[in-house]
Amino acid sequence: MTEKKERIAKIMAAAGLCSRRDAERWITAGRVIVNGKTLATPACLVGPEDSVIVDGKLLGNKQPRRVWCYHKPAGLITSNRDPQGRPTIFDKLPKTLPRVVTVGRLDFNSEGLLLLTTDGGLARELELPQKGWKRKYRVRVHGTVTPEIVKRLNAGVQIKDVRYAPCELEIERIQNTNTWVLMTLTEGKNREIRRLMDFFGLPVTRLIRVSYGPFQLGNLPAGAVREIPQKTLKELL
Repeated sequence: MTEKKERIAKIMAAAGLCSRRDAERWITAGRVIVNGKTLATPACLVGPEDSVIVDGKLLGNKQPRRVWCYHKPAGLITSNRDPQGRPTIFDKLPKTLPRVVTVGRLDFNSEGLLLLTTDGGLARELELPQKGWKRKYRVRVHGTVTPEIVKRLNAGVQIKDVRYAPCELEIERIQNTNTWVLMTLTEGKNREIRRLMDFFGLPVTRLIRVSYGPFQLGNLPAGAVREIPQKTLKELL
């Protein structure tokens, strides 16, 4: 039985060469040859029986998806490059890592668990709210978290034209004028926690993601990466 063919850009991304978007650019630039003919368009399906050459090198077999846990420190942008010239996580990741994409983001001042993967399709799948995976954060705010605030967050909050889904909040401890809380989200909108807490007059002074679905930060040191073993990855996914 003939194996299913897939789009050439997807095959190139799965082989770890580049992102699908970059693959499309490479194709239009004439850098990809399929079965002896230079491609002019990404609208091409290929299978195991096809010969694919990129920049003069034969494309290898599809690689298994790989996932790493990364402890992002504060003060890094979750992006390949920053117009303002700020350092990015890709400036600091070990050079031994293959090309990876992030699952979701953490803003410049946030820290904690960030998932990295070689599979862009998997990254998009894990980001979907329909996946139902919870994201847990340890958050330090300046001020007092009242029972009324907890109740309103549990019910969901409307801020201007944005509706934020219900989130769980548990008070961990109070330190002078600061309060540490554990917040659990299922959506993860842009800067969601900071905007929610600002709405209640509680500026966030530290934000640490401690888990993303079944993946845990644990005792992973800041700046370190830990690959998820293939057997464990299959069980978690």
